Amino acid sequence: MPAYGNFSVRLVYSSSHCALIVPDLAKYYKQENCFVFLRRHGKISLVNPTDFLKHLKEQSFYQNQLVHVERLGGRMVRYESLERPLLRPLVEAIQAGGTTRLYRHQAQAIDAIRAGHNVVVATGTASGKTLCYNLPVLEAALLNSNTRALYLFPTKALAQDQLRALTELTQRLKAAMPARNGMPPWLPRFGSYDGDTSPNSRTRLRREANIILTNPDMLHVGILPNHNLWAQFLKNLKFVVVDEAHIYRGVFGSHVAAVLRRLTRLCQLYGNQPRFICCSATIANPGDHIERLTGQRPLVVDDDGSPQAPKQFALWNPPFIDPKKTARRSPNGEAANLFAEMTRQEIRNITFTKARVVAELILSYARQALDRTDPDLKERIASYRAGYLPEQRREIEQALFQGQLIGVTATSALELGVDVGGLDATVSVGYPGTVASLWQQAGRAGRSNSSSLAIMVGLDNPLDQYFMRHPDQLFGRPHEHALIDPGNVYILEQHLPCAAHEQPLTPADESLFGRGFVEAMVKLEEQGIVTYESEHDKWYYRGRPYPAQHVSIRSVGSKPIVLVDSSRKMKRLEEMDEVSAFSRVHPGAVYMHQGDSYMVTELDLIKGQATLTPARVDYYTQPHERSEVNIVRSLKHRQMKLCTAFWGAVRVTQQVVGYRRVRQFSEADLGETPLEMPANTFETRALWWDVPIEWLKHLGARGWDFLGGLHAVEHAAIGLLPLFAMCDRWDIGGLSTPMHPDTERPQIFIYDGYPGGVGISEQGFALLTDLWEATLATIKECPCEEGCPSCIYSPKCGNNNEPLDKRAAIWILESLLRT
Repeated sequence: MPAYGNFSVRLVYSSSHCALIVPDLAKYYKQENCFVFLRRHGKISLVNPTDFLKHLKEQSFYQNQLVHVERLGGRMVRYESLERPLLRPLVEAIQAGGTTRLYRHQAQAIDAIRAGHNVVVATGTASGKTLCYNLPVLEAALLNSNTRALYLFPTKALAQDQLRALTELTQRLKAAMPARNGMPPWLPRFGSYDGDTSPNSRTRLRREANIILTNPDMLHVGILPNHNLWAQFLKNLKFVVVDEAHIYRGVFGSHVAAVLRRLTRLCQLYGNQPRFICCSATIANPGDHIERLTGQRPLVVDDDGSPQAPKQFALWNPPFIDPKKTARRSPNGEAANLFAEMTRQEIRNITFTKARVVAELILSYARQALDRTDPDLKERIASYRAGYLPEQRREIEQALFQGQLIGVTATSALELGVDVGGLDATVSVGYPGTVASLWQQAGRAGRSNSSSLAIMVGLDNPLDQYFMRHPDQLFGRPHEHALIDPGNVYILEQHLPCAAHEQPLTPADESLFGRGFVEAMVKLEEQGIVTYESEHDKWYYRGRPYPAQHVSIRSVGSKPIVLVDSSRKMKRLEEMDEVSAFSRVHPGAVYMHQGDSYMVTELDLIKGQATLTPARVDYYTQPHERSEVNIVRSLKHRQMKLCTAFWGAVRVTQQVVGYRRVRQFSEADLGETPLEMPANTFETRALWWDVPIEWLKHLGARGWDFLGGLHAVEHAAIGLLPLFAMCDRWDIGGLSTPMHPDTERPQIFIYDGYPGGVGISEQGFALLTDLWEATLATIKECPCEEGCPSCIYSPKCGNNNEPLDKRAAIWILESLLRT
């Protein structure tokens, strides 16, 4: 064994990397299943995931939290050649960046794009999707300098990261291209076009850029309404790249679908039909999702040829803290222990949380723990969030990439495609909401040939606990469906005026905007926003100037509520629709904006403004809502064995009647505050089913509460529906009643929490039996006696979780599923 002296060097994964730094090390440690590093004072250690998990079991904080370890095998690389070679300078440019051959899916995507297809690439994290669009776009621009491409990213931060990657690629391309007649080679021009772009730069980019990187918000409010300034760009627009396309789901995705149809319409005005190149994480319905999003049927490329290193995925469930098994130890405390121990072992990791305040709490507690045992390590961990300035983010990314930092706590800002190099491990504090997001987080580690570790810490809610008890449903089931509704009338009522303002609408636009077009146009005519002129067979816009600026594409309501920061001269933070404002920015609510905590001091519905002030509080708030549901009409029905299930239109009346304060780190209940908020009524889509009235007697004879059973089934089913649809439990609502006035029968409703619906309840209707089975398993297998947050309690229940009857719920579900 060679001696290396008294120093600290961090080596990651590949033996070639080891050889570059310490040449003799590679021949001793050519192993694929180890975290490889030199410890302080020259001590050489090899730690593999199995050994680290065993090490965790020896720690004082361990109380059988490790409930499952899934061992995921690696995948061999598969290469493929293009049908036609790339231009030689492009080949040399990617070779200079370390790519000597294309993966199978990269070659298939590029061939399909060259052949003129719309394409969606749906492959795993770190599979090289960026090259799938950068190479054909750059090739087309090199062959024809008039070629234009529009790159859309869901966040400004991700656009900046991809701008950096494109800059590095074109710098290598420049080096590969010889000068002509003493002149430097011509290269495609590109730049970022967003709210921070100066007026001079905007003008230059419009005129000269071959590639513009932006986001859907800027496309909606800055580019499309000013399309006359973009005429040459739109006329020559050959490619529209939609990256991280799985992010565009629910309300946001339905809005973006309307924006992309407006873009297509204007390109057609200028005699053009661009192709869509979309990249997505692995989801169950990539082709259908992209067709709904863009209006164009894509060719699906999902045969991932990239190599995948072995991974161990551990499920970590906080232990109970009471004899009745109704409460668990804080998941944030568990994550802090894991984060600190990984730091002690110098295992490079990212610990993902859902909010910045949680990320900083975990960082704080981990630093306190390290201060007692390894004080020299506490400065080698940091937090990372979207709100940082670009230079701060770059600094943290580079420190993590180079090994100066061992670990960071982060919100979802690092979930998307930011390159921080090969890491050893990830920790997800709670299920992030979708399988796609979970795998994106886990995919941040193991980006080479070495084994990696992912740990998910379970929260005290039905879905997390379902996965803790049914790991096969996490690792063995198909990915969820991404759901959007491009025909949502409420959303079309906002975008059709924008489209008419850009170019008068015609009957032919119905084929582009879909089934909600006619109903939305009738409403807009009645309101005088558009007028029909029969001599031209067109609808003309007659509303207030510049309608796009009055439409927020990240909310559904037509009346926006602007959130302002009172500490910064009422600086505008963001906006949301009025429907969401009642439950999210009511007086006293703690609101998170870019990871920062704010206290809502006033909600003025007349002014359309919520006033917030920065607040460093150690709790969050949960609204309590009461709901009424009236059936408008059934659109689908299914006859089940003992009941009938329906899906259709309902009218929901919601009222926030109070809120609860919950301590961030311990989840302790800090008390309830009553509120008197106005009721809000809207039409949406719902799933509902009846329950035989005779069951009231059967349950009563056993001494069980019939309404408590219905109520418990409703709560647990709402908590489990995100298992089948890409949504959050806060996106859906419900109602249970022993006698509904519209049917005169016991009913359970689950409805989309947005006007018009976005497809969530429809997916539940299609998979209702699966939903019942998962709900039954969650309630029945929970070790509590009478119900708890892990099974039948709901954090947003307006009735304070009363009545609830766990035994009655089990009996009802078993009866519904009885064959």
